[in-house]
Amino acid sequence: MTSQDWFNKDFYATLGVPKDASATDIKKAYRKLARDLHPDRHPGNAAAEKRFKEVGEAYGVLSDAEQRQQYDAIRAMGGGARFQAGGPGGGQGFEDVFGGMFGGGPTRGQGFEDILGGLFGGRGRGVQRGADLAAATEVSFRQATQGATVTLGIDGQRVSTRLPVGVADGQKIRIRGKGRPGAGGGPAGDVILTVHVGKHPVFTADGRNLRMNLPVSFDEAVLGATVEVPTLTGERVKVKIAPGTSSGATLRVKGKGLVAKDGVGDLLVRVEVAVPSKLSKAAKEALQAFALETAADDPRARLYDDAAK
Repeated sequence: MTSQDWFNKDFYATLGVPKDASATDIKKAYRKLARDLHPDRHPGNAAAEKRFKEVGEAYGVLSDAEQRQQYDAIRAMGGGARFQAGGPGGGQGFEDVFGGMFGGGPTRGQGFEDILGGLFGGRGRGVQRGADLAAATEVSFRQATQGATVTLGIDGQRVSTRLPVGVADGQKIRIRGKGRPGAGGGPAGDVILTVHVGKHPVFTADGRNLRMNLPVSFDEAVLGATVEVPTLTGERVKVKIAPGTSSGATLRVKGKGLVAKDGVGDLLVRVEVAVPSKLSKAAKEALQAFALETAADDPRARLYDDAAK
């Protein structure tokens, strides 16, 4: 997207947020729209796909603090989308407005992009690297763990890139050479892609490793047991719960994490002792007998000692 396009596109309206919206509100609005408009939910719907791309384009700019600042400055200088073509009988053109702001029109051969380049750190003339562009995409947890290929509509072109295995929510990926063209033979800029990853009901990613919580019964934790745990591939593997295992203990299942270029991760299983909400009379009596037998063992003794240090 060129800087001139920013005059005519109201990204805040696209996301349905006010101009003073916080970064959190912008992200929340984007994620809701991205879910509602995702092509998987509207197969073959060209209008929904176009709107989905517009939402991603808007969020790509507004989620980047530097690009949002530049966008706001350009929109403020231009008064929004009120520019018309210059010339007799027409409204003010880009050069007319900037000429009035900076004491006379642009020098001969100096275009609108040259002026913006001078405003935002560019040199205005000679060989220049193209500007970076911001974009955003949303993928499912499974797509993120598999390193899926995503295709984006950016600046009138379709850009495809493969995400790294285990890409994290909010991680930024640099796609080199797919930004705005350079000037005077300079190299093209890059696309800075922000990836948003959906949640999984069981697993979370931690680098190459996967994490999950495993509910176990009270008797399994106390007496020990061998139980099955699910994996991301759909198979089940057995893990051994040692007698006397407490909630929060982590078991490691080797080689059941993510498969990446630099190796294979593990599955880290966190034990959670499940406490029954209802007990029969016989179960209560048995538990009370257990409590009497273990009354001398105070689970908080070390806590009090450590607190007194």
